[in-house]
Amino acid sequence: LLMFILFASVYIEQIPIAALVGVMFMVVIGTFAWSSFRIMNKIPKTDLFVLILVSALTVVFDLAIAVISGVVVSALVFAWENAKRIRARKRMREDGTKVYEIWGPLFFGSIKAFNEKFDVKNDPQNVEIDFVESRVSDHSALEAVFNLVERYQAEGKSIKLKHLSTDCKALLYKASTKFHEIIIEDIDDPRYHLAENPENFPKSLSEYKF
Repeated sequence: LLMFILFASVYIEQIPIAALVGVMFMVVIGTFAWSSFRIMNKIPKTDLFVLILVSALTVVFDLAIAVISGVVVSALVFAWENAKRIRARKRMREDGTKVYEIWGPLFFGSIKAFNEKFDVKNDPQNVEIDFVESRVSDHSALEAVFNLVERYQAEGKSIKLKHLSTDCKALLYKASTKFHEIIIEDIDDPRYHLAENPENFPKSLSEYKF
């Protein structure tokens, strides 16, 4: 094909444009995955959006732009969905306190999942929320923590917060003086101090007791 283009371009110029258009249409018909229409109602909506987006951009621009756009959109969707996956490990202490250990970032996109982790009415009298593996990332998340405390107190239950970041604690203290009693400041936990002073913890975390 390369030799034909380089040394026989005169003959290529004689091919009517209409014929080339017909060839391109046949290529499109032959390469398009028509089976995709059968699975549109079975795949996630995000995948369907990427499929339609790539197909449309291929027609409007070219395949390279369509593929790059599809990869970027898929990466952003994956990052968003992964960030929303916040988890809570629950355990009971010997003194009857229920502990929620939060895992994952807490921000406006994960607030709904965060609130669903707690059973305010059926929880015991004493509850502790540990943010050692989480971080309050924005004002919406901060408000979610504040509202959660209000819900527990409305039920007449005691709630404590641990391992909040310095800026988060400062904002909660500013919002209400009651957080001076709710937030636990005196914490002896290598997992917490490691994030602020990693040079003081040269060994691996498995060698520390907590």
